[in-house]
Amino acid sequence: MKEYGLLAMGTGSVMMVVDAWLGRHPDQRAAVVEKDEPGGICLTRGCIPSKILLYPAELVRDLERASLFGLELSPPRIHFDRVMERMRKLVGTDVEAIRRGLRSSPQLDYYPGVGEFVGPHTLRVGPETLHAPRILLGTGSAVRVPAIPGLKEVGYLTSDTVLGLRALPESLAVIGGGYIAAEYGHFFAAMGSQVTILGRNPRFLPREEPEIASVAGRSLSRHLSLRLDHEVLSVRPGARGKKVLRVRDRSRGSELELAVSEVLVAAGRGPQHGVLHPERTGVELDRQGWIRVNEYLETTQPGIWALGDGTGAAQFKHRANHDARILYENLVEGQHHPVDYHAVPHAVFTVPEVASVGLTEEEALRLLGQDRLLVGRYPFEATAKGEAMALEEGLVKVLVERGPLRILGAHIVGPQASVLLQEVVNLMYTPDQSAWPILRGMHIHPALSEVVERAFLALQPPGPTPGG
Repeated sequence: MKEYGLLAMGTGSVMMVVDAWLGRHPDQRAAVVEKDEPGGICLTRGCIPSKILLYPAELVRDLERASLFGLELSPPRIHFDRVMERMRKLVGTDVEAIRRGLRSSPQLDYYPGVGEFVGPHTLRVGPETLHAPRILLGTGSAVRVPAIPGLKEVGYLTSDTVLGLRALPESLAVIGGGYIAAEYGHFFAAMGSQVTILGRNPRFLPREEPEIASVAGRSLSRHLSLRLDHEVLSVRPGARGKKVLRVRDRSRGSELELAVSEVLVAAGRGPQHGVLHPERTGVELDRQGWIRVNEYLETTQPGIWALGDGTGAAQFKHRANHDARILYENLVEGQHHPVDYHAVPHAVFTVPEVASVGLTEEEALRLLGQDRLLVGRYPFEATAKGEAMALEEGLVKVLVERGPLRILGAHIVGPQASVLLQEVVNLMYTPDQSAWPILRGMHIHPALSEVVERAFLALQPPGPTPGG
């Protein structure tokens, strides 16, 4: 058995803690176990590769609007193989750099392989048995595949395997109506595929503010077929290599068949630490299979912490980085800080972008009631920059507590939504979380940031939701 001062599962955000701990304890050694390519899900098959792909898709949609500004541009020639190869090259370079770093660190032993607990604080990786008094679980998450008859036999893509495509599918069915479906549906449609998104939920992007999701759905529907409240009942082989999906319209009860070249499953992600057997070391899981932690990211076994996707909280890289920072402060610096998830932002890089933080209007009404809530809305096209960009839709919606003007939430759909939201996010991490800096601050004119300012200037009591 090999003894270590610290043992980490995974090579994503958890490495921020490992590196800091080793720097503080130069006489100690750490072990890192990774069953996948090093770098974590974000780098190897998540946000980094997908955003490398989505930028060319964004350029395609921008070029299509050129005639609105008096520019006549030839339709772009899309070389799908080059787009994919650029992504793989960029990701591969980073992965190899991380692998070299793991193998060359004088204080660290890198174990590429599947690990499983065999006892308290004891892990087996291949022929090796490892023990450490401190263990960090950065296990990530796994693709969730619905049990659809025939799907496994016919074959399908996921957000993991889609990155290996060499040729553009002529047609593509995307099972799911959430973030992954929105982004990859946008990408493949911009590349030239005939895309159909099949969302079981009656709403597109069901976790978003309804007004925001409605705008995003209308916009994306111009480039692909968006079928909501539709359930895939089965999949079978079709003629000429096609895959035939039997789909039920849940609202009408009718059925249809859809023949496509490829099927992309985008039905969310779930736990992936089953092979780890955390229960053997006293780590409890919740009913969904996520690792149970307290506000300090401590598991039910002393000396073992978990962070990131594996805990089942908001599955975003920046949230995992926040967890890593908390663990650094507590494990390395000896502090006792809880995690703070009151304002976890996120963005959906579709067309147009969607970005949100905090409560929805429905949640805010449940928390405060009608009398204590203020709601502000402002359309992109009503700003000078929005007019210059010929924007016809796009919206900022903000939620504020009456009196102290405490920001409760913000929701944006439109160009650069992820960037525009950050002004609000930063204020939500100040002691009073007040909107006053936006109301009193000077905003550049004419810039898109004015749409955020004007949404706050338009605060009023909640009323009927505008048509959408």
